[in-house]
Amino acid sequence: MEPLLEFLAVWWWTAPAAAGAGTVGYVAATTGRRRARRLALDAARHQEQRAVRELLSARARTRAAQAEVQAARATRSASHSEARRALNQAREAQRTATLLLRAARTRVKAERAQLAARDAELPLARIVREHDAIAARWLEYETDVELAIAVPQMSDPHHPETAAYLQAMQRAQWLRPPSGATRMDPADFVAYAAAVRELNEAFAAAETAALRASAERGRRREQVPPRERAAASDTPRVIRTEPARPVPEASKPAVRAQESPGRTERVGRAVWPVPRRSGGTGRDAQP
Repeated sequence: MEPLLEFLAVWWWTAPAAAGAGTVGYVAATTGRRRARRLALDAARHQEQRAVRELLSARARTRAAQAEVQAARATRSASHSEARRALNQAREAQRTATLLLRAARTRVKAERAQLAARDAELPLARIVREHDAIAARWLEYETDVELAIAVPQMSDPHHPETAAYLQAMQRAQWLRPPSGATRMDPADFVAYAAAVRELNEAFAAAETAALRASAERGRRREQVPPRERAAASDTPRVIRTEPARPVPEASKPAVRAQESPGRTERVGRAVWPVPRRSGGTGRDAQP
């Protein structure tokens, strides 16, 4: 009994320290998980606040435009029509801002309901997965030989749709976090989610344009007569050259005299030398 009491007297402080360390670790883990799950809700609230500011600014511009119209009407100025046009534009902008605010508040409600689902995927991990899916779809056109031949426009940045997709891909890759569990601010999450959404739209537009161009090219090929199309696809392409026209024997001295005036050459036929027999005597044929 005495050794146990001595042990407890010496090491009694380890139990509170272990309990405190476990509590801190649990709180940190649950806080990080809760923060990651609330990221989409915080981003929706951030968009709501920005929509409120946009609506307040639109209302202020509408009041300023109304004041300009009243001032132009009181002074009977010639700019009354321009003031009315500016007022109509301000009112249209105010209606747009009102609709955006309603959409932001609806998104907040949806994210709050999504937060109640315990087994739901983390918002950042979901956006990263969508980004990877778009990149995988584009890599199919880059690595598959049949697709690259059938739809070459997806690999050609000279086309406007493909160039727009490549720019969107670069922008989304720049905003992409290292992993789906990375801690991000709501503003950065909103920017990254918008970049992935624009990337998806740009890929759909580029793919549609590329498939349309491939279909048009195939349609033009079908318009070629079958006999000519078969000949163009089956017959090997051979480059034919016409043989040089021989120069008549009577004109050779004249041609050579023109090339080297003042000198006469003997025109004859070349004779190959006859090889010697082994062990015998022979003479080489003289030309």
